[in-house]
Amino acid sequence: MSGVYLSTENQPFCKGCGHTLVGRAIEKALGNLENLDPLDLVVVTDIGCIGIIDKQFKSHTVHGLHGRSVALATGISMGLSDPSKKIIVFIGDGGATIGLHHILEAAHLNINMTVLVHNNMLYGMTGGQPSGLTPQGFKTLTMPDGRMDHGTDLCQLVHSAGAAYARRLYAMGDISEVLEEAFKVDGFSLVEAVEFCPSHGIKFNPGKKLYELTEKAGLLPILLENNKAPHISAEKVDGESLFTPVKEVKAEFSHNLDGRISLILAGSAGEGVQSAAELLAVAAMSCGLSVTKKGSYPVTVGVGFSLAELIISTDKIDYTGISKINAALVTSVDGLKKGLSKIENMTDGTLYLDSSLEAPETATKVEINNYRKPMGPRSASLLQAANFVKETGFIPMEAFYKALAASRISKAIPREKLEKALKELN
Repeated sequence: MSGVYLSTENQPFCKGCGHTLVGRAIEKALGNLENLDPLDLVVVTDIGCIGIIDKQFKSHTVHGLHGRSVALATGISMGLSDPSKKIIVFIGDGGATIGLHHILEAAHLNINMTVLVHNNMLYGMTGGQPSGLTPQGFKTLTMPDGRMDHGTDLCQLVHSAGAAYARRLYAMGDISEVLEEAFKVDGFSLVEAVEFCPSHGIKFNPGKKLYELTEKAGLLPILLENNKAPHISAEKVDGESLFTPVKEVKAEFSHNLDGRISLILAGSAGEGVQSAAELLAVAAMSCGLSVTKKGSYPVTVGVGFSLAELIISTDKIDYTGISKINAALVTSVDGLKKGLSKIENMTDGTLYLDSSLEAPETATKVEINNYRKPMGPRSASLLQAANFVKETGFIPMEAFYKALAASRISKAIPREKLEKALKELN
């Protein structure tokens, strides 16, 4: 028979699986919540047996990667920031241990959601291997003599992390009242429903009852609450700002650009390439232009190349990829090597090159200057970017100087210092 929130007819699970029992209890529990429209419910699942329950729901559903359902739900909850919306995560014990850090972070921040962990003590979909929640003594495909050590106590972990509500119970009988209680929690709630997999758990543990295995292993029913857990919304923690607000760049200067410019800034790590590109981007935006910036550098971050790609356009930018560049600003060997393929593909525009470098073969114009001397290697890319604005004139220098003044590097490199260095280039 079809319910208000999900179809309880033709549940997709194995006969005797606790997933079906919990699903039916959820329908009843949700029905007891006041004025909850099915479209005010968001169900998030991932890989695993329980993950296929999403197709039974008549609500919004999101199906993600293994262990990532809580991370997805966190984004949804914080994006909505609406307590009238109910967000429920369905995840197995395998997914819960794969995505354990996501669960702990959501619990720590007390994100508004309910996480239902279907703990059948093994990986049911892939043959019955043990998970991080498999209790001591429980036999699985790869542990035929039973697990030797204690499994992770998930309820204790999330409670320690700060969850408002954590409860472990056996998936037996009518558990709808407990689920209803969890759904009503203001903040993060987790219910661990301990189940017996009828396909693998019973086969490897014949003749055993659920409570015999769990009680021996210390996996007992439990309720843990944090009554003073902070309330998290999309913008605030207990009324205080959670994130630094994004600074709006207002269009206050004019420009002389017709169409778009695609360019790269290339140098060495630690020499301000990304900062210079950001200043150029902010300056262009202050002239009412559309801008995209992509930065790339090796895993080591502090050594090797640093390259930034910029698109600056009078029109909206729908795609951030660059097939051909109109300008290349290069200050080091590392940067030249990394950007060489794009430079060799240039057919017009200008290559701005530091005098310490040998110009590569290119069909475009090459301008060479000693950018590393006036303010030192760490400011070479900034000086090169400022000189690019000055020479091309596509935006006024005043826009670049104002972006510099508002940046974190303005104290180390004030406007007067940059103006003096620009004069030394010419």
